[in-house]
Amino acid sequence: MTVSIVLFTSDLRLHDHPPLRAATEADQVVPLFVRDPGVDGAGFAAPNRLAFLADCLRDLDAGLRERGGRLVVRSGPVVEEVCKVAAETDADEVHMAADVSAYAHAREVRLRRALEAEGRRLHVHDTVTTAVAPGAVTPAANDHFAVFTPYFRHWSDVQLRPALGAPRVVRVPDGVGSDPVPARSALTGLSPDLAEGGEERGRGLLTSWLRTGIGAYEDRHDDLAGDATSRFSPHLHFGTLSPVELVHRARKAGGPGAEAFVRQLCWRDFHRQVLASDPDTATVDYRTKRDVWRDERDAGEDIAAWKEGRTGYPVVDAAMRQLHHEGWMHNRGRLLTASFLTKTLYVDWRVGARYFLDLLVDGDVANNQLNWQWMAGTGTDSRPNRVLNPVTQAKRYDPDGAYVRRWVPELASLQAPQVHEPWKLRGLDRAAIDDYPDPVVELSEGLARFKQARGLD
Repeated sequence: MTVSIVLFTSDLRLHDHPPLRAATEADQVVPLFVRDPGVDGAGFAAPNRLAFLADCLRDLDAGLRERGGRLVVRSGPVVEEVCKVAAETDADEVHMAADVSAYAHAREVRLRRALEAEGRRLHVHDTVTTAVAPGAVTPAANDHFAVFTPYFRHWSDVQLRPALGAPRVVRVPDGVGSDPVPARSALTGLSPDLAEGGEERGRGLLTSWLRTGIGAYEDRHDDLAGDATSRFSPHLHFGTLSPVELVHRARKAGGPGAEAFVRQLCWRDFHRQVLASDPDTATVDYRTKRDVWRDERDAGEDIAAWKEGRTGYPVVDAAMRQLHHEGWMHNRGRLLTASFLTKTLYVDWRVGARYFLDLLVDGDVANNQLNWQWMAGTGTDSRPNRVLNPVTQAKRYDPDGAYVRRWVPELASLQAPQVHEPWKLRGLDRAAIDDYPDPVVELSEGLARFKQARGLD
């Protein structure tokens, strides 16, 4: 009787799961998830993500039970707990997905050493959390692409593996002890309108969006009020949807919308290949501009206003309030709020990245940190000094002001363009929105400060 373990990490699904497929080739398999305090210490334990994780684990357990199995949950250091389960079940092999963070790299090394010391094998599978493995395409003179466009060209030429179906039967050894599967109801401090997690929910969202949303994606994905993005990012972060399957199904759907969506999936892989090559970019400038950023000590009031959605710039405030309410933010809003903090307020990008990770249900080290670096001009952007003007951006991507009015109720009585520039109102009109603050800084002042700091004068 052969036994294998499949260690779930950020791949909480049954469909298109190469480690699970390989593990089920044994007579019996232990589907294992370890609640690892090391992950919490690495900044994962934000309430919104813990709630979504609980949904995912309960859904994964339900799917396994439909196939005759169950999810085994353990709590403790991951290497110790995996080795315990392997010893209890006399498992020969452990299968898991590759990942790109510094913590994931260290976990893999420690786990491999511990298992090999006991005569067991660790198999790490690529293209579980990415469509294309981080090292699958590289330029001639480097171990990763530093510019997106040539990466996208090479990435698009890769022949993806076929998507795998979910197993029909999962046979789990008798007597393997498990902690209770966590529940969202045990958590507090959640965003009021936090999305539900789990593979069933993710696949339903995918089916609906392929039918009604993907066709308009190219034209509408920047429309703030239209909310025409896929909203797959939490499911990709937790692995309830497979990036390989998403690329296959989008390409099958065809059309400009599908092409634009696949390009966004490529951006995700692009950031992961950068982080895989240089894990320090999670905290260190990828391309330093030698900025002497403002931080909490000398920009405390400005940072607080930004976090609270009280900067006086309506589209920035709307996006920050959406983040608080949903634990999610429209991608265009992420660009605007990051530009405003780093370029207009000249605050260290790490301050913003850390705050986003406190709230985002899709808070992903690769995407979050490298998008912040891109916007701060310390990352892979070929135009590192670009500054997004929140007023002109609002007029372009929220032309009638619906997004602002939805999230900034103090301005609900205004129409465009006044809703994007309320400080221009005078007299009684201004008194009607007295609860809304004046701008924390003039845009011209912020731009001048940034140019001086970067030596662009």
